[in-house]
Amino acid sequence: MAGAMLRLRAIDSHTGGEPTRVVVSGGPDLGGGPLAARRDRFHREFDRFRSAIVNEPRGTDAIVGAMLVEPDDPACAAGVFFFNNVGPIGMCGHGTIGLVVTLAFLGRIGPGVHRVETPVGLVTATLEPGNRVRVDNVASRRVFRDVRIDVPAIGPVTGDIAWGGNWFYLVDAGALELSLADVPALTARCRAIRAALNAAGHPDVDHVELFGPPQGGGDARNFVLCPGGAYDRSPCGTGTSAKLACLAADGKLAEGAPWIQESILGTTFEGRYAWRDRAAGTIAPTIAGTAFVTAESTLVIDERDALAWGIR
Repeated sequence: MAGAMLRLRAIDSHTGGEPTRVVVSGGPDLGGGPLAARRDRFHREFDRFRSAIVNEPRGTDAIVGAMLVEPDDPACAAGVFFFNNVGPIGMCGHGTIGLVVTLAFLGRIGPGVHRVETPVGLVTATLEPGNRVRVDNVASRRVFRDVRIDVPAIGPVTGDIAWGGNWFYLVDAGALELSLADVPALTARCRAIRAALNAAGHPDVDHVELFGPPQGGGDARNFVLCPGGAYDRSPCGTGTSAKLACLAADGKLAEGAPWIQESILGTTFEGRYAWRDRAAGTIAPTIAGTAFVTAESTLVIDERDALAWGIR
């Protein structure tokens, strides 16, 4: 309807520096049924809501949106699907941590274990003191080892392709320093790697993860380029899950042993894994991190505004 005025209630948080915007009411009616089908309907029929929620002028490229919906499984505390500045996301580790802290902020859950329904499967999240959340993520695995590609203006690059709830290409950063001062160069390198990887026959891999030595007492530091071109300020929950799958496959991390993953900011996630199917190389990863609510707001969509649905 021309001139309509819509209001969406949203709670913003950050997990290790990476923002999450959870829409708790006011979104379109997506009906019931499996989360994957409702997510697909949202992006097929209501994608302008995604743009309005996370894109400028209300958002930024770094914001990950989360639509809170009724779960299909009544045993779950919540159903959720995630999206960013360019489209849907399969799973989001930092976003799940932010969601759980948001639900606690709203008084909908308390400390303890909660099941969360996502489009790629059920996850279990445990809310601990101090806004710390442990997420038992979806099954993760390394699919290809030592995938070599030729990247224009860079040369040959070798890395692993792994699934941690999203698809990742994990590459040793080599001599590059994983620091905030080098974000433009790191971003350019990851963009070039992703373009070459997709052109080489891996079109589903939309995250590139550079890894290098720790700088703050962890086990490693990473730089993760997300599908929309923004870098992950957190250590990336699905990226850490993919990393754990590679470490497990190579025998470099024992089952149950902790792995401290640093982000480009120096914030950390603690990861562990248990074998789900050793023969198939499939693990059950657990990621722990801390989130804090940063804003409680009403997003106003005034259709008299030419940019009401975001800058796309």
